[in-house]
Amino acid sequence: MKSTGITRAVDELGRFVLPIEIRRKLDIKEKDYLEIYTDENRIVLQKYAPACIFCGEADGIVLYNGKRVCRDCIEKMKNL
Repeated sequence: MKSTGITRAVDELGRFVLPIEIRRKLDIKEKDYLEIYTDENRIVLQKYAPACIFCGEADGIVLYNGKRVCRDCIEKMKNL
């Protein structure tokens, strides 16, 4: 993990500002969702990308019965 040297204060509602430099670098735009993970004493933020429930792939996703499934897994299921 690489330090940016940037610090931000957390306000009374638990919010902080994600610096524009980081948002640009990671292509995070207004209204994008972030996933929040914890790893022992760390908080990890990751841009949310809905993924296939079977293989985890994020490209070519379609909704099937309310579940996200990639086109490759749909093709594989057709051949069962």
